[in-house]
Amino acid sequence: MNTTPYLPTGTVYGTLLNFQREHALWAPRMGEPPYKAPPQAPVLYIKTANTFTPAGQAIALPRGVAEVDVSASLGLVAGEGGAVAGCVLFNDVAVPHASYYRPPVKFRCVDGFLGVGRALRPWDAVGGFEGLAGLQLELRLHGVLKQTVALADLVRDAATLWADVNAFQTLRPGDVLMLGTDCLSDGSRPRARVGDAVEITATGFQPLVNHFTGEQT
Repeated sequence: MNTTPYLPTGTVYGTLLNFQREHALWAPRMGEPPYKAPPQAPVLYIKTANTFTPAGQAIALPRGVAEVDVSASLGLVAGEGGAVAGCVLFNDVAVPHASYYRPPVKFRCVDGFLGVGRALRPWDAVGGFEGLAGLQLELRLHGVLKQTVALADLVRDAATLWADVNAFQTLRPGDVLMLGTDCLSDGSRPRARVGDAVEITATGFQPLVNHFTGEQT
């Protein structure tokens, strides 16, 4: 049995505004500048390699950052020939910020700001796209449930998002496409501080746990 924690070998793409609740909250503002219309294609961003933190390892908050947004997500890992090889849990961490309009990379791509699930779950074990439809992710802070994320609430379901992204760019073997992250009812996300432990779980996946520490001097 391979006990080495999984880490992405390609580019990791995140998806914005792909849950119905957050999309609805932002809908009244989508006609404002600079775009003046709702997005017609998936809105993507990149989590750079310096953000990858294996399961079980600590994530350090930079000096001057008291708390961070933590978000449960599921990533589709690309295999050969445009197929999906499997899925991985992620904790997408970000410095809280108010705007999706070209947010500075420094909010999302801080060192260590992507907790990565311990193992890739093979695509056939997931049950393919149909198997994902009923999957729920749970986020706990110190064992207390803070958020349940249902993949049934996606704007673009996993199959549609995968097809739409591959229509305008080629996902190479090892690349990862995260399906998105959901917000709470007030539009915010759960927050973590130094000393907190965040656990993300889903049926059939090994739990993803990361502790938050202060930046070392």
